[in-house]
Amino acid sequence: MSEPVALPRWKRAVLKVGSNLIAPGGERLSTRHLLSIARFIAESRAEGREVVLVSSGAVAAGRAVLGACAPGASTAADHGSRGALLASMPAKQALAAIGQPRMVEAWARLLDGPCAQVLLAFDDLQNRRRFVNAKNTLRELLHAGVLPIINENDSVAVDELRLGDNDNLAAHVAVLVEADLLVILSDIDGLYDADPRRVPSARRIARVAAIDDAVFALAGGAGSSVGTGGMRTKLEAASKATARGIPTVIAHGGKAAALEALGRGECPGTLFEAATTPASAKDHWMRHALASQGQLHVDIGALKALKERGASLLPAGVRGVEGAFKAGDAVEVRVEGEPRAFAKGIAQYDASELRRVLGKPSAELPALLGYEGPETVIHRDDLVLL
Repeated sequence: MSEPVALPRWKRAVLKVGSNLIAPGGERLSTRHLLSIARFIAESRAEGREVVLVSSGAVAAGRAVLGACAPGASTAADHGSRGALLASMPAKQALAAIGQPRMVEAWARLLDGPCAQVLLAFDDLQNRRRFVNAKNTLRELLHAGVLPIINENDSVAVDELRLGDNDNLAAHVAVLVEADLLVILSDIDGLYDADPRRVPSARRIARVAAIDDAVFALAGGAGSSVGTGGMRTKLEAASKATARGIPTVIAHGGKAAALEALGRGECPGTLFEAATTPASAKDHWMRHALASQGQLHVDIGALKALKERGASLLPAGVRGVEGAFKAGDAVEVRVEGEPRAFAKGIAQYDASELRRVLGKPSAELPALLGYEGPETVIHRDDLVLL
């Protein structure tokens, strides 16, 4: 038997727990798997380590509560309308609001010491001011010895709830709190070279040095009827975290032996190694947390200037504009005719203004726009290559 893979040394970890561990089968909240997870958290904190918990399960908890309140003598028509209601987006948001306190309460009963609920949406991470505010709040909670329990703000975040992606949220939180380790607990032992549910001979991959297209190709569909994330979202999360220098583990949270291995400093699942040259905080934020509001199409000359010389993007190199973005919004940059963007940056002009000056020398901008504005479309300090 091969030697177990050792975990990197860590002082602060973000632990993400999926819905299928909190509400097995989607019926109700259960401590079946949470006891071992809570024991790992408690023992880690007793050793002087800090843990931030990102927990799914609010929608599943709300669904269980609403089901328990159903009238005992409901008709078939009632059941049909209730099923249609629970399938709608506003209903899912309502379920999240109902279930959120139940989910936090379930954790608080199992964990030693004070806990705090923190609700985040990706929009909080895209806005730099709110990003810093969230960072400061979490820092103070950890400094005070409080365990933060974080979830998406599902009751109001329509797009995020549709994605249901607490895996990627956990990666953003790991960057936010400057964690040493991200652990994603699910109902699978890690990344396999084939789907172990369909291929009995599939083998678990113990260590991944870099997440590339070949690794993403191993990801299958959603693995749970309770949550909406699958292996791909876990790989996306691992890619985000490792790019910032945070090693990531995917492990089975329903096995007590796996939690015990984590406590011994061993990886019971798949360890994704941190990048040897981590991205800067600003580059990582722009690449992963800042949503693009449009696209700029540029010529080959602009491509070479940006990639080879680290230059700013000038209006002379812009050949097309897509979207209705404003100055200060993020936009993707791609070469005319190419399907994939090669850069992303913060535009210094509105889309309507850029359409008036594209292809023109910077010296002509004041006359064309009627005011003295920046010479660049995207300054090199506000641009990251993808």
